[in-house]
Amino acid sequence: MSKYKKQPHAVWTCDYHIVWTPKDRFRVLTGLVKDLVERDIQLLSKWKGCEMIELTVQSDHVHLVISIRPKVSVWELMGILNGKLAIKLFKSYPQLKKKPYWGNHFWARGYFVNTVGLNEDHIRRYVTYQETEDRKEESQNEGFDLFESLHE
Repeated sequence: MSKYKKQPHAVWTCDYHIVWTPKDRFRVLTGLVKDLVERDIQLLSKWKGCEMIELTVQSDHVHLVISIRPKVSVWELMGILNGKLAIKLFKSYPQLKKKPYWGNHFWARGYFVNTVGLNEDHIRRYVTYQETEDRKEESQNEGFDLFESLHE
C-alpha cells in the first residue's frame, strides 16, 4: 500500500500521533473499559474516513497514530472521539459518574498532537534538491525570454 492516499483533486498523507488522558489522569482505562475504548476508537475512526495505524490504551492515557483525511481536522476528530466515547462509557458504566471520578466529563480538556511523516533532514534535502533543479532549469532556458518578442 502506498504511503500517499489519493482523492480526485489531492494526493496526501496526514499522519498524526495523538495522546490524551482521562480527567485527573485516573487509571480507569483497564479491563472492559479499555476494550470498549479500543473498539470504539477503531469504529469512530473508520466512520470519519480515517485510517488507524497504531493504538495503545494505557490505564491512564491513550496513544493513537492515525491517518486523517484533509477534510477532517484533528480538532474535529478529537471532539468526536472524546464526546462519543464519554457518552458510551457513562451509559455502559454509570459508576464512573460517581465520586471519586467525574460528573459528566470523562476526558481531560487538552491533548497532545504531533505530525508524523518525513523527518526534517529529509525534507530539507528535498527542498534543497528542488532549488538546485530549478536553478539548472533556469540556466538552460537563459537565452529564452517569453517577452522578448514583445520588446522588439
